Amino acid sequence: MDKITQGGCLCGSVRYELRGALRPVVACHCTQCRKSSGHYVAATQVASKDAAIEGGTLRWFRSSPEAERGFCSACGSNLFWRRMDNPFISVMAGSIDGDTGLRMESQLYPESAGDYYDLPDVPAIPQSELK
Repeated sequence: MDKITQGGCLCGSVRYELRGALRPVVACHCTQCRKSSGHYVAATQVASKDAAIEGGTLRWFRSSPEAERGFCSACGSNLFWRRMDNPFISVMAGSIDGDTGLRMESQLYPESAGDYYDLPDVPAIPQSELK
């Protein structure tokens, strides 16, 4: 049987269920992630077809020509990120209910990190490998 992971926003208006294995967490320090979250983003990923999302307050913001971010319009929780031409959805690890069993594996755009925090001790993914 597939593993089922549940989570949602702070106010509970948006809930999701993820089926199957989740990718290890990747931290992103890009300016958009820092602006949308107030810090850096730490997200796991699952195939979009394996994510069931419910909630009338879920809104999507087109943050670039290539991607959009999902958030709760009631409480403001930053929940999802997805590339427009990609079959996967990134899920903010902090929105998962309870223990995740996940570990941070790598990071993106460490050169854009805020000056107020230390970088995680994980390798950076070179920009040449980003699609």
